[in-house]
Amino acid sequence: MITLQTNLGDIKIELNFDKAPITAENFKQYVEEGFYNGTIFHRVIKGFMAQGGGFAPGLEEKATRESIKNEANNGLSNKRGTIAMARTQEPHSASAQFFINLTDNNFLDFTSESLQGWGYCVFGEVVEGMEVVDKMTLIETGNMFGHGDVPKEEIIITAATVE
Repeated sequence: MITLQTNLGDIKIELNFDKAPITAENFKQYVEEGFYNGTIFHRVIKGFMAQGGGFAPGLEEKATRESIKNEANNGLSNKRGTIAMARTQEPHSASAQFFINLTDNNFLDFTSESLQGWGYCVFGEVVEGMEVVDKMTLIETGNMFGHGDVPKEEIIITAATVE
């Protein structure tokens, strides 16, 4: 179990080591290293997802470890309350950034081992605190340093811990 303590409340996440062993271990390691402490949810889109894990306040990008293999072909779906890895257009580019699905986003699921089909790897789900994630969508967003959908009031992960 992982607890993300935020300035809006706590979010408890259960990782799925059976279906996404590489991804779950990668996330857990970042938590154990204290990487997420003091990071922000830098992209929040109502009715879609809340993304965090890569920036300190002021949109200061954090250096990460190497990218990991995309395990999106694990049969898990991007349903409301699941946590998945964010990545670039390159399917195997996820490192530290993650997002929590605010609704069922099955269009993000794996369909094939192709550039368009890889999808986004679900590796766990929120088991407590989904109301905190929903609260994020009430904060007005805008553009900042070339990034869109940035909350105008920072949503900070003050501490991330493994229980």
